[in-house]
Formats: sequence, structure tokens, C-alpha cells
Amino acid sequence: MHSPTDLPLIAMTLGAIVLLVLLVTRWKLNPFLALSVASLLLGGGAVLLGVAPMSRPPGDATPWTMLQVVDSFQLGLGRTLGGVASVICLGAILGKLLAESGGATVLARGFSNFFGKANAGWCIISLAITVGLSCWFAVGFLLLLPVLLGLTKETGRPFLNLALPLLSFLSVMHGLMPPHPGPVIAINALHADTGKVLMWGFLIGIPTAAIAGPFFAKFAVKRVHPTPPVMAQEQSAHIQAPGFGMTLFSILLPIALMLLGTAAELLGLKESTLGRVLLNMGSPVVAMLIGVLFCLWSLGTRCGWKAPQLLKFTEGSVNAIGMTFLTVGAGGGFAKVLTESGMARILGEFAGEAHLPLLLYGWLASAFIRVATGSATVAITVAADLLVPMMGQSPGTSPELLVVAIGCGSLFLSHLNDAGFWIVRDCLGLSVKETLQTWTITETLIGIAGLFLTLGTDALLRLVH
Repeated sequence: MHSPTDLPLIAMTLGAIVLLVLLVTRWKLNPFLALSVASLLLGGGAVLLGVAPMSRPPGDATPWTMLQVVDSFQLGLGRTLGGVASVICLGAILGKLLAESGGATVLARGFSNFFGKANAGWCIISLAITVGLSCWFAVGFLLLLPVLLGLTKETGRPFLNLALPLLSFLSVMHGLMPPHPGPVIAINALHADTGKVLMWGFLIGIPTAAIAGPFFAKFAVKRVHPTPPVMAQEQSAHIQAPGFGMTLFSILLPIALMLLGTAAELLGLKESTLGRVLLNMGSPVVAMLIGVLFCLWSLGTRCGWKAPQLLKFTEGSVNAIGMTFLTVGAGGGFAKVLTESGMARILGEFAGEAHLPLLLYGWLASAFIRVATGSATVAITVAADLLVPMMGQSPGTSPELLVVAIGCGSLFLSHLNDAGFWIVRDCLGLSVKETLQTWTITETLIGIAGLFLTLGTDALLRLVH
């Protein structure tokens, strides 16, 4: 049952998103300030409507206050940074060491020689799938960014020709494949089989990423011509570049640790001593920290760099992403205000009232919440919870395909309230307009292509049975 405040809240949310886009693109306001303004204006509108925040206990209809809106924004900012700040920081340090040591160039030349310059796209896709299976999107992107830049320089291909496939495959791995948090939450809520989700995730996700990445890139390179970020200059004569094997081991070490942690969980070893050790070492922060410490030796002192210079590299890598941290955090604050206002609930209910097929309903609910909040994980979590009571009404629907459909919806239309938007913009050196023309369209294509491929797969399965 809808509340009288639902339609005004939807209108204010749309207005807040439009204002956010205008503040950043037309009036060139700093994104952190723009997200803060949009969050507080939306929260202020909810206060005027007398909305009670969603975090209140059932039955407590005490209206929201402006001070509580500010608290919600700060809480969302803190939670977002608490979840990603460490891994982004460690990923930036590792990427900086990889670039400064010449390791990125070594990897780029090695992979280019193995695949051939004409097949550089296959090279970047293989890396994205391998890394993306265990790494969060931001971690995998930062790890592979120096390799992307090295391959671009080595092959002479247009920057976006390699960047968009990297982004699309990393994004699909993050949104559809366990052990990433969103798919795991949906699997648990809908009682889906993890192995089948992995199978359908590959069968549907790979062609989806191919459409949104390599295929779309052929058109994007004709319309958008960004300047690739500048890689570190070649090192001094007394610095020795690391070998291909050592460089590859250095970048795969944190990924291997995360995979071992995932394997321990899937094999039911959580209660054993070995399992606990593997799970602790496989957590993203610990795995990345071990990887960075190893790289300080393998790509640092072993190559001839001195401790003061390595300190300068690590400090510089973190200083360069300071504003990115603030913007990512503000995006989390905006998402928290939207969630507390009840927008996720409202959008889910409106989608459900349309009496659509369950797969389409799940996709729409997830996509609506994703566009409103900017968070794929929030979209998957809320959409899965909305679908639980409806599973019994549609017994022929595969819960595994439903997880995939929700995951595809959670990647739809990334824009200015999404932390990933700002990470991509800053790391690739794009303008806001260029990011909208590339990353946003890539994510939108992932959502749409994934939906149609999931519906097609469901139709085929029904014909077979």
C-alpha cells in the first residue's frame, strides 16, 4: 500500500538527480560539493513531507529531522569509505609500483608477444576475467590500469578500444559472479545454487560483456577521443626492470590469496585452523596489503629503488586519489539518504504492481534502485528481498537465472551518484561528459543485453522442459 508521500518523493528524487547532473556538468561544481548539496536538498524535502526514515523500528513513525538527514549522509559516507578506502588505497600503491618499476611495460610486452599485437583485445579480456573473478571492481581496475596503459602504448591501438572491454568484463564479473557480495546476498536470499549461478553467469555474462565492451568500443572510438593518462617515465640507469615472471607473480599474489579464501569457504573449511588462516589472508584488505608489501621488495628494492623513493611513490599514489575518496564517500552518503527516505521500497513496490514476469520484475526492481541509489550492492540486496515472497507464485522460474537478472539490473545506467563512475573518470583521465559517453553507456548496455540474454535463456529452458 502506497503512502501519500510516495509520488512527491519520486519527483524530488528525479529532481535531485537532474540537479546533480547540472551542478557537475553545466555549472562545473566540484562533484563532492554537488553530491552533498543534492543529498541535503533531497533529505530536506523528505523532512518537509514528514517522512520517517526506513531505519526506524516498525511502528515508529517519528518524522525525520534535518540533523538526522545530515547524520544519515555522514553515516553513508563513512560506511562507503570504510568498505572501499583501504582496498582503493592499496590498489593505487600497487599500481604505482608496477608503473614506476617498469613492470607494467614488461607485462604489456610479454602479453603482446604471447597474444600478438593484433589480439591485444583478447589479452585484456583474459586478464579482466581472471582478475575480476576474485577482485572487487575497483581493486581489479586499479591493478590492471598500468597494464592497460602499457598495452595501449605497445600496440598503438585507440585507448578506448582496450579500456572499454576491460571495464565491461570487470563489471560483469563483479555484478554476476560469486564470491562478490551482491551475487552472494542474492544466492542466499533466493536459495539458489552457487554452482549453477557460476555457470549461467559465465554463459550469459561473457556475451553480455562482449556486446558492452569490444562491440561498443568500435563505435565509441569514432566519437570520443580521450587522452590516455601518462605512464611513469622510464626509470634511471641504475634501476633494473623486473622480469616478466616476477612481475606477473607480484600482481597475481593478492588475487591468488583471495581465491584461496574463496575456495576455503566453498569447501566448508571455515571452522578448521587452515580454513580460518586462508579466509583471513583472503580478505581483500589483507590480501592487498600482503601484495603491496611483497611488491615493495619485488618491484622496489630488488630493482634498485631506495626506501626514501619508495616512500615518495606510496605517498604520491595516495595523494593523487584524495578527491576521488571524497567523491566516492559523498556518493555513499547520497545513496544512504535515498535509502532512508524510502525510495528503494517505493520503486520496488511500483515495479511489483505491474504484474510482470518474475525475471523482468527482478531486473526492473534492481535497475530502478541502482539508478536511484548508485549502488549495485544495495540494488541487489533490496531487489532480492522483494522477490523472496514472490518465488512461490512463480514455481517455474529458475532462482539461478533470477540472481543473474538481478545482477544485470544492478549494473544498469551508472551515473554521477555511483562511486564507480568517479573512479573510472579519475583513473582514465576522462571528463564527466566523456565518462557519460563511455562508461555510462557500457553499463547500460550490460544491463539491457544481460536482461534479453537471460529472458532468452529462460524461454529456451521452458521449451526444453
